[in-house]
Amino acid sequence: MPLLTNQTALITGATKGMGLAIAEKLAECGCNLLVSARHAEALEALKIRLEKSYPGITVQYFTCDFADSEQLTRLIHWIEQQILPIDILVNNVGIFRPVSLLDESDEDFDLQMRINYHTPHRLSRSIARNMCKNGKGHIFNISSIASREPVSSAGTYTVTKYAVRGLTQVLRDEVRPHGVKVTEIIPGSTLTSSWEGTPVSADRFIMPADIATAVVMCLQLSAGALVDEIVIKPQYGNS
Repeated sequence: MPLLTNQTALITGATKGMGLAIAEKLAECGCNLLVSARHAEALEALKIRLEKSYPGITVQYFTCDFADSEQLTRLIHWIEQQILPIDILVNNVGIFRPVSLLDESDEDFDLQMRINYHTPHRLSRSIARNMCKNGKGHIFNISSIASREPVSSAGTYTVTKYAVRGLTQVLRDEVRPHGVKVTEIIPGSTLTSSWEGTPVSADRFIMPADIATAVVMCLQLSAGALVDEIVIKPQYGNS
């Protein structure tokens, strides 16, 4: 596997599901990691395990509840104080609320907007500025098939993913002249903890490792190649 040594990646929501799979795959490729999630214990365990498995890398973490705008601000300040520049940003953290627009509460709406849209917007804005100064970098927005196939039973979730799609396209056009790449990864039903207890068989889902493989594939292309978006859907059944 081609290595990504001497690169630094920031991954949000890095202790579960797709974020965890991406962290593991990038560590395997030799990336130094900055990881963030809500629980310090899980982040510390991830740091210990990855640094033991891949002795050539370093893992630093910052605890952040992405529903809290002040905590997100502190994370951004921490990132800006890092000595090494961030080469890869993976905007992975997200929340899914299966509720329609007419039935949802203000809390459902605000929470999903803060985590699913405000977080990648603010992180991308901050980190892309430095990437543009350095003339390189790659931002990944982990979206959802709901951004192409609306789910009325998850109304605001769908709206936030459409917003992430727009963010990705606008950001890509703005940073492209500076040598920075922006890719949207668009998964269908993925077997993460949100499906825990489902009677649906595993072959009706894609795996978190599939998303991680897609991210690494994009990073290993030549400098002149840009993948705008990747849609990954289950072979059978679910969308």
